[in-house]
Amino acid sequence: MKPSDKTMEKFLILLDYAIVTPSKLTDAINSAEARSVDIETVLIREYGVSRHALMHVLADYYQCSYVEFDERMPIPPDLLEGLDGDRLSISHWFPVAREGKKIIIAANDPKNPLLLSEAKKYFGSEEYEVWFALREDIRWFIKDFLHAKPGRLAGTERTGLALWRNTMAHWRTKLSCYRTDLAKGRTSLTVLRWGLAVIAVADVFIHSRNPGTPLSIYWVMLGIGFLIAVFGLVGYLKIRKLRMKSPGNQTLVQETSATIYFLENYHFIEDTGVNIATKGTMLARLGDFLANHCTILYPKPASKVRAQLTREKSVLGAQRTVAACYRTIYARARTGLAFIRTGVSFSGLGIVLMKYFAFSLLAVIDITLIAAGLLMIVDGALWYLPVRKEQSEMPRCPVPE
Repeated sequence: MKPSDKTMEKFLILLDYAIVTPSKLTDAINSAEARSVDIETVLIREYGVSRHALMHVLADYYQCSYVEFDERMPIPPDLLEGLDGDRLSISHWFPVAREGKKIIIAANDPKNPLLLSEAKKYFGSEEYEVWFALREDIRWFIKDFLHAKPGRLAGTERTGLALWRNTMAHWRTKLSCYRTDLAKGRTSLTVLRWGLAVIAVADVFIHSRNPGTPLSIYWVMLGIGFLIAVFGLVGYLKIRKLRMKSPGNQTLVQETSATIYFLENYHFIEDTGVNIATKGTMLARLGDFLANHCTILYPKPASKVRAQLTREKSVLGAQRTVAACYRTIYARARTGLAFIRTGVSFSGLGIVLMKYFAFSLLAVIDITLIAAGLLMIVDGALWYLPVRKEQSEMPRCPVPE
């Protein structure tokens, strides 16, 4: 799209203010024409022209005030009702304020004769005052205040990011429940271990009892140990029946997919320069992937800093979610190792008792200790081995310089 003579004319005022040289202005106009890009955008992003300087000069050209996009502007809701964002994008204007009965309109071409007639279709016969605004700012007004789809937005972007943070918070709460149940399982295991320990002590006393000591005392001790062990076993089985699982492959795939969607739609980074070797597990790769997005970006205009901070906060929330997955996985591993450790101890104790006191009717207790220990080892391995592949170094984000 070739710029009109009128469009070209307004940028010539930049020469009067010595903001750009004639050659640079010509190059910028040709570049914008060749790529069908706004001349304003080319001047700001490729020729180092200050946004405020450009707004000030062009507002002087139109002999009016100028306005810059600010997501904090309290635009009256009644001015936003019924507006057609697509139409405003073509006409390049947006209502930004009301002063008494006067409506303030931001427009890229305040002298456009069709602008007021179009505004009257929305607001009727009101008083109007038109201020200059860059096309990019007008697009931000439309996207922000007219609730466009997620993308390079401000207000609606923060809402989407907040929704995603809530989703991650719900998932972290569920992971906390997993860890709580695992802690309950380890507590029940401790009770079971105490019961087996009492049984083992009673077994030793029975094997090595003195003739003058009543045998009933040891059998009572044996019964108490049995009751304690049963109590701990019942508590553990309640947890075991829940079929608790730390985040498995399917869950991690879902987390990865959601996180990729979240980053692609809200955190626009093409090349961060962070190169990290690919890890062997999906959770580790997810953590390393987030490291590429832990970077400080300086938004333009500066008034969009809240949206940028919201993005950073959401990425940090994603990191906490990954860390919560790791904590849950390691809690599962600790539970399995606790069972293996206890199983080895009691199996070894049962074998020692059988070997020391030889085989007899009381060897049934020793065999029970050995069998209980073996079952603990097997059950602990079922808890621990599926988690073993995830035991890699916790991904860490590079510290900003």
